[in-house]
Amino acid sequence: MPDLIDTHCHLNDEKAFPDPAAEITFAVANGVKRMIVVGTHPEDWPKALELAQRFPQIHAIVGWHPNYTAPYDPASLPWLEQLLANPKVVALGEIGLDYHWDYAPRDIQHRALRDQLLLAKRVGKPVVFHAREAYADLLDVLEESEPHPYLFHCFAGNAEEARRGVALGAYFGVDGPVTYKNAEPLRAVLATIPSDRLVVETDAPYMTPVPFRGKPNRPAFVRYVNDSLSTTLALTTDECAALTTANAERFFGLGR
Repeated sequence: MPDLIDTHCHLNDEKAFPDPAAEITFAVANGVKRMIVVGTHPEDWPKALELAQRFPQIHAIVGWHPNYTAPYDPASLPWLEQLLANPKVVALGEIGLDYHWDYAPRDIQHRALRDQLLLAKRVGKPVVFHAREAYADLLDVLEESEPHPYLFHCFAGNAEEARRGVALGAYFGVDGPVTYKNAEPLRAVLATIPSDRLVVETDAPYMTPVPFRGKPNRPAFVRYVNDSLSTTLALTTDECAALTTANAERFFGLGR
């Protein structure tokens, strides 16, 4: 199988991954040549960047995750901009809107979202989104301005929301839920998305794929996401791995 890229994981979660070096070694042994680690709030950003600087297989993305925006302060943006200038930081994210939880007021989520979108466009970095029960509102915001390189992490929207994302030129992250028995509606939506817009992710330690569901997720398990997606797209596993790796390299600007 061609090498895979886990485009979204949380190896900087020290409780879940007390030995990230061992986890990276295990992933590489299972064909995962690169992993993108996500910093979700200011205290988390340095941990993501530190891993990216220590390990050649790691890149980072940093941003204000909507669930952590209750204390959002625009004064943090110059530091965020400084981090984005680092060549090992390949995108701003994961930012967006989350209406499922009430960890942060919606008006603050929207302010942080819009501020960060302006920053990403100013510095020319791609953007990775988190959306939960909020795709319509997020898409409304994105459709107000010219398209930019966007990726919807762990896409779980409906066919119309996928269509709107495709019209923006967005990419779509596919995670463990694609392997679940009851995920036929998700697989049907993914089949409508151009295959050159799809990447595979784990969101480790969350959303573990079958056959390890119920256990902590690991970047090495992205191969099971790829296997399920290959069936959805009527590709071989090797074809799907080559496709999603090329898509990730293109979106994030990663050299081979």
